[in-house]
Amino acid sequence: MHLIDSKSSDPYFNIATEEFLLRHKKEDYFALYINSPSIIIGKNQNALSEINVEYVKKNKIPVVRRLSGGGAVYHSMGNLNFSFIIKDSKNNFMNFKKFTTPIIEALKGLSINAENTGRNDLVIEGKKFSGNAQFKSKDRFLHHGTLLFSSNISEVSKSLNADTVKFEDKSTKSVAARVTNITDYLKEKITIEEFKELIFKQIIADNLEHHFYEFSAEDLDEINNLVKTKYETWDWNYGYFPKYNFKNKKKFPGGLVEIYLDVEDGIIKNSKIYGDFFSKLDVDDIEKALKDIRHDENKISGTLAKFNIHDYFLNITEDEILGLFF
Repeated sequence: MHLIDSKSSDPYFNIATEEFLLRHKKEDYFALYINSPSIIIGKNQNALSEINVEYVKKNKIPVVRRLSGGGAVYHSMGNLNFSFIIKDSKNNFMNFKKFTTPIIEALKGLSINAENTGRNDLVIEGKKFSGNAQFKSKDRFLHHGTLLFSSNISEVSKSLNADTVKFEDKSTKSVAARVTNITDYLKEKITIEEFKELIFKQIIADNLEHHFYEFSAEDLDEINNLVKTKYETWDWNYGYFPKYNFKNKKKFPGGLVEIYLDVEDGIIKNSKIYGDFFSKLDVDDIEKALKDIRHDENKISGTLAKFNIHDYFLNITEDEILGLFF
């Protein structure tokens, strides 16, 4: 077993690393990493319907799509993440217990009684502290999970508090659960780095043949290329989900405005604007201009900037109209 202690807190890099090890290596790996504040969404999720767009934008929180399914999770410096990237066997997929048992055993050493529950969660006293997901690629297999150690739970809630009423789609929805931190149950406080060492010790105890792996310059080039061409891109993180309908409305001093969008591959295919607002010019001009534009703030903002918004929405600002698209 090759052990990887990632020194990077870049979520793009760490998620790309998992794919690199999955697709370009043949050996078994176990990795631990800590990401700076970020939202990691499942492969089959609609990013915009999972996040609090305004909060994420204000706090400049990266949104990164991973290879595996399941729900959205919030990563931070108080959250330890683990990955098994191994040669596949017939009893790996959906066998979450096989990969979470080392975590449970490590916690027992801290006098914490954790257990598997449901499909893919770990809990302490009925409260979730770990979510897990899996992905299979040919003869290779990825299992990864989160471990809430000392996360700011309110930040988790604020970041993932999306208004799903705006969306009609078939994406995988995240399920809200009562969550907790491991530190709340420690008899003696330890740091997240010390906790990381305890996890490594458990993995080493289970895998006598092991060594810590250091990435070569060639490895790093491959990973960074994957970051640039995939994991940092709008197409992967936001545009990947194939089709959804978006709707939003708000009452302004200038009247009620309702927005309806049909979006496919992240591109607006059709838009309709309704309301009891007053307008000098026909909003059909704006609807036509939005066609084939990405459902992305910068693109829509650039499109709206081409119009004198006051001619279309009396007593309503451009920023107020822009806000309705998310």
